[in-house]
Amino acid sequence: MNNKLQIKTCPTCGSDQIRRVVRDITRKYKGQTYTVPKVGFYDCPNCGEKVYDHDAMLKIRIHSPAYHQSEVLVDA
Repeated sequence: MNNKLQIKTCPTCGSDQIRRVVRDITRKYKGQTYTVPKVGFYDCPNCGEKVYDHDAMLKIRIHSPAYHQSEVLVDA
């Protein structure tokens, strides 16, 4: 059984033109630009909606500086 997200209709505008694409995405966080390579997601050309599955979100999280935290040492 295929557990991948499959979308046939855009959840925002109802268009049947939404398609799965694989693209590099570039974003900014606190002035820092970062790129996530080869992210698979659904893109609606009608309204611009983008739908990311769990795997795509994990990949974005790995590359995003928003989720990188410096380790803090605490004296006991």
